Amino acid sequence: MKIVLLGYMGSGKTVVAKQLATALHYSFVDLDIAIEEDQKLPLKQLFENKGELYFRSKEGLVLNSLLKGSENVVLALGGGTPCYGDVMQKLTHTQDVLTIYLNTKIDTLTNRLFLQLQTRPLISHISDKEVLRDFIRKHLFERGFYYQQAHYKIAVDQKSVQEIVREIVALLF
Repeated sequence: MKIVLLGYMGSGKTVVAKQLATALHYSFVDLDIAIEEDQKLPLKQLFENKGELYFRSKEGLVLNSLLKGSENVVLALGGGTPCYGDVMQKLTHTQDVLTIYLNTKIDTLTNRLFLQLQTRPLISHISDKEVLRDFIRKHLFERGFYYQQAHYKIAVDQKSVQEIVREIVALLF
């Protein structure tokens, strides 16, 4: 089985996926890291050198390869991954793939991401918290259509990673 976590950056996809994989004795894969390994370049350089269209093309190829694998895996997607091409349709219609949207409120995302501006290339140019909030609001509006197609939606605000993992495990079994 492939358990795919999706949501906006800062929603906790990677940290939750790691702990969920451990709890289920599954492999863990962060799609962004898998792309970096495949392309032998950090994502920031990949975007700068080759552009977003090239990145999205490679992202789709790496994702397809992971979905075709036979091992049980918990996969953390990039925040924009489900919003390009037919990715979300593929995820929701592929046998043995379960999608879970980590639904996070704008204020929670703003507070988390404001502390991470320098490590997030997409928002590193933002220096004002209100501008960041508006940026996130706009993105969530654009991406909400895709995120809402997930098999399951879990509100993650005010929950520990362990609580989120327990909630996901309870959904599965």
